[in-house]
Amino acid sequence: MSAMSNPIFQDGDKARKWLEAHLWGADGPVCGYCGTIGNATPLKGRSGWYQCNSRECRKQFSVTVGTVFERSHIPLNKWLLAAFLICASKKGVSAHQMHRIIGITYKSAWFMMHRIREAMRSGSLAPMGSDGGFVEIDETFIGRKKYAKMRTGYEHKHAVLTLVDRKGEARSFHIDRADTDNVMPIVRKNVAKEARAVTDEAGQYVHLHRDVAEHQVVRHARGEYGRGEWHTNTIEGFFSIFKRGMKGVYQHCDEKHLHRYLAEFDFRYSNRVALGVNDTMRADKLLKSIVGKRLTYRRPRKAETVPLSR
Repeated sequence: MSAMSNPIFQDGDKARKWLEAHLWGADGPVCGYCGTIGNATPLKGRSGWYQCNSRECRKQFSVTVGTVFERSHIPLNKWLLAAFLICASKKGVSAHQMHRIIGITYKSAWFMMHRIREAMRSGSLAPMGSDGGFVEIDETFIGRKKYAKMRTGYEHKHAVLTLVDRKGEARSFHIDRADTDNVMPIVRKNVAKEARAVTDEAGQYVHLHRDVAEHQVVRHARGEYGRGEWHTNTIEGFFSIFKRGMKGVYQHCDEKHLHRYLAEFDFRYSNRVALGVNDTMRADKLLKSIVGKRLTYRRPRKAETVPLSR
């Protein structure tokens, strides 16, 4: 049986029961308002709804309360299908393609995908390379800043700083400028003292050796692309996937949403097949992260809907 023919993608009630088992487990219903576990009564005539019996709460809830699915009129099986598709597509899925596949409006698909990207944001605080491993650091530039004039260099483009632990994880940040003041605070916060860092010859990394166990520079300007283990090929591979997705699938991105697109590519890269994570496992992990990340939009303005995907 293919993943697309799975009953949870075809039936809303089966999707709800699956999500309840996935999020609540054997402990029973968990109130999305007060967090009380296993102290709720099913409501008669309202399948999937429960009455919290906690004296301080007494509210009615379902498994979607407190998640990115809350108050959505889209059937839950379509939410799960969308989550699986965006997790299984290496370079992403456009909102137009999503609305055609699952049979909802373009605006609903656009909003749905942003909710899913919000769930992909890990918020991990553990420093990278704490085991003495290699961490590659670099910036890339994409798109064009609103109202910015074309000029030489990259001042008119959006700057993205990415850190990649060769053992798996990627973290990306949208920064104002690729300079020391913007780059180094992020690097110090996210890279462990024990790490071995690899960068190019950019000036913002001149004093990086003070913050890590070892720092080596790959000098691209001299035609150098690596010295044994000291290279930035891993992070260049990440940028290759990211740019192919942003230019080939999404094509355009509003600046205020860029951090969510970065979260999407970070999530898929950090949970890829090379690390033993298949499409189903990746979607399962995403769906464990939907709690407490509700994203609300009243309606995307016309200027915001057109550029994101075509």
